Formats: sequence, C-alpha cells, structure tokens
Amino acid sequence: MHKCSLNVTFIGAKWFFPYLCRPNPLRVEPLTIFIMRISNKLIVSSLALITFLSASAEGYQINTLSAKQGGMGHTGTALKLGAESMFFNPAGLGFSSKTLDLTGSFNALKPYVSARNCRSTVMGNTTDFPSKYDAHNNISTPLLLGASFRIYDNLQAGIAFYTPYGSSINWTNNWPGAELNQKVKLATYTIQPTFSYRISPKLSVGAGLMITWGSVDLYKGLISGTTFDSVLLPKLQSMGMDVTPFGTTAPATVNLNGKAEVAFGFNAGVMYDVSSKVTLGANFRSRQLMKVKAGDAKVIYANKLAETALESSLGLINEANFSAAMPLPWVLTIGGSYRPTDRWTLAADVALTGWKTYKHLNIDFLDEKVSAFNQHIAKDYRDAWCFRLGAQYALTHRFDLRFGMMIDTTPVDKHNYNPETPGMTKIEPSAGLSFRPIDRLSIDFSLLYVAGLGSKGASITHEDLLLKSVGMPYEKTFVADYRCNAINASIGLNYSF
Repeated sequence: MHKCSLNVTFIGAKWFFPYLCRPNPLRVEPLTIFIMRISNKLIVSSLALITFLSASAEGYQINTLSAKQGGMGHTGTALKLGAESMFFNPAGLGFSSKTLDLTGSFNALKPYVSARNCRSTVMGNTTDFPSKYDAHNNISTPLLLGASFRIYDNLQAGIAFYTPYGSSINWTNNWPGAELNQKVKLATYTIQPTFSYRISPKLSVGAGLMITWGSVDLYKGLISGTTFDSVLLPKLQSMGMDVTPFGTTAPATVNLNGKAEVAFGFNAGVMYDVSSKVTLGANFRSRQLMKVKAGDAKVIYANKLAETALESSLGLINEANFSAAMPLPWVLTIGGSYRPTDRWTLAADVALTGWKTYKHLNIDFLDEKVSAFNQHIAKDYRDAWCFRLGAQYALTHRFDLRFGMMIDTTPVDKHNYNPETPGMTKIEPSAGLSFRPIDRLSIDFSLLYVAGLGSKGASITHEDLLLKSVGMPYEKTFVADYRCNAINASIGLNYSF
C-alpha cells in the first residue's frame, strides 16, 4: 500500500468515527448517517471544484486549417492565396483577378498524449503512480471553406467558414488525474463575410466580420478514488461488505455541457508589394468572448456502490445549471514573402497570440440554492509566439512541392497546469504538394507532424472534496510529466476561373 493511503486512513479515522458514534435513534446504518452529515459540506465543495472547467493551450487555438498552406508551415500573411486569404489575411484577396474562387480543406488530426511519473501530495504525504497513462483520443477534423467573387477589378468579396479554436482529449475516468480532467471536447465555428479593396497596384486592405459560436462538453472527477478507499472503504469492509477498491478510478464524475452564444469580432489586414519579388503583410484577428448562459450539469457514478454512498450528497448538482465565459484571444501576425525565381516562393510569419487576456475563468450557478458558490478561477496565461517558415517549388506546370516548419510556444504556466489539453512548446515540420489536372482545378495534400517538447514536473494544486467534507486538510498537489505529439493529414480542393 502507498504511504499516503496508510496515513490518510489513520488520520481519517480521527474524523470519521466521531460521526459514527453519535446517537442514532432512527437506527439508520452508520455509513448512511455519516454520508448524510457530510452532505452539505460535500455539495459546497463539489460545486466549488467542478469549476475547473477550462480548455487549455497552445491554448486551444487550431493551427492546421489549409491543406495548401499546411505544407508551407501554415504561412500566408504575405501570400496572395485567393479565397484562402480571407482567413490568413483578407487584404490578399484584393490582389485576386478571379471571377469566382472556391476552396475547401479537410484535416484529420490524430494526437498522442501521455502522462508519466504521476504523483499526488496531500497533507505532506506523496503517492506515486509509476504507470504510464495514455489518453484515448479520437481523430479531430478541423476545416476551412471559402468562396470569393469579383465585384470590380480592384474589389473582391467572399465568405469563409472555419474552426479557429478547439480541443479534444480523453484521459478516461481511470487515471490519477481524473479529478482534474477525464474528457473534454471544445468546438468553435466561425462564418466570416469579407471585403477586400486594392487601393493601388501595390497596396491592398481587407476586413471580415467574424461570427462565432461553439460548445463545450467536459467530464471530471468529483471524488478521488484513492481518498474514497482511504476514508470510506475501511468502514464498508468493517461492516462485512466485500468491496473492491476504486484505486485510480473516480467514484463520481460530473459532466458539464453547454452551448456558447454567438460572438462577434473582426479579421483585418493590409498587404503591400515592396517589389516584384518581395511582399509584406500584417493581419489582426480580434478577441472574442464565448459565453455559456445555461449549461447543464450531471453526476455519473462508477458503480452502484458509489451511487448509494454519494447520491445524497451530490444529487443536487444535477439541478445546478451554470453560466461561464471563456475568451478566444486576439492574434497579430506579421509576414513576408520572397520570390527569388519564377519557381521558388519563400514565406515567413511571426504571430503573437494574446493569451494574457485569459486571466481567469468565471462560472456562475443559476440556481439560487447554489449561487453562493460562484467561482473566479485564476488562469494567468501569458502571451505566446508562433514562428512559421515555408517554401514552395513549382516542379512543373501542374505540380508544386512545399515544405515548412512551425515553432509554437506555450502560454500555460507550468505550476498552474491542468491536463485538459497539455500545453507545451511544439516543433511542427510539414510537407505538401499540389496537382492541377486542369488549369482551373488544384488538388492539394499536406502532412504535418507535431513534436511536443514535453512538460516535465508540471503541477497544479486543487481541493480534495472528500477530505474537505470531513474537516481534514484538503489541498492536494498533482504533478506529472506530459508528452504530446500528433499527425495531421490534410486534403484540399480549389476551383477558380
């Protein structure tokens, strides 16, 4: 048995048995009396802790949308990309001479995330979990669609649809960090009507209205399996019950599900041809605030025993709708492109994402019975840089080859680290090609590999609900070494005339 389990069992008895020794005129089972007496405290603690709802970095921004530009490290701020410029830099659309330009990119992103050397410290005692824990992640499918058309020779308009932010991870309910996160899915969708005007042969400006909505679906543990085993399991066994320890499985899980209201922002840019070989561009996407006004909360139990022991304490959460707000940060990108020959195009972008605006997460409960437990959780992210390089080589009239690299730095504080989406600096090489079977149609492919540099000794301090409910020291620190890598395959089609 781990050292922590022995000590918690011993200390827990000091608080546990006084509850059981009080008069019991109704002759209710002692365990039931205990559960009833800690009920109010556990409800308060549960509502306070489920507010670790969040989605983290690099952040939850998606950097893999375009199949064509994905092969060039997702550069594009100083490139004239037709309809795709509505995302990268609306000013680039103004240089298009196309009457109609249709584009679509479809991605398949498969992440591989693991946690090692996990340890949990409470009351000065540390429990080590030597196993490796792998997240069971499905394939995510970011996409970018666009259509643009010419109004005048120097005025273009269009509309784009894309998924700028999102996060998906599944740790399951059987790992040491289940109290922090078991599963989360965050999705956002943006429609962007856009106009672009070429002021002169060398200068263009453009802007689009971002109309964004989304949803969040999060599962996290309310009760620690190891704490349940230490505090409640000995009593159950003393009553002659054949009970299997929960171990790292969370006895009770909360599911928070909500849809965000529509938010508005803008995407604006400028592009200038310094010469026939050099182009400069700048783009700014504004901050948006996603608000969930009436999300649903639901408690799920690991088995019948957990439900019998905890339902009287946690059932009220099923009636506790919540509201929450989370920012989609601003992004400022400056880029340049250089065409040394007719066959070669080189590009570089530097992007700064304003994660510093994510200072805290506010969650308010709508039911007056639990409104006293509104939470303001500090996040304290920092602004993060992303560096992108790309090259394109026109192999023939019908084939283009592309190569690229991204370095994406993390905004997450290593000592305030929640494993919803493990944040770490990532190096992302890419390659791609385009094939034009006819002059008006381009078929694009790209492959990008995400190599996370790892986050060793990442930690977060949180509350252990069961210990708090019985009046024991309840601050718990969870530490782990995280690794993350991913593969993104993308295919795109472009048709224009």
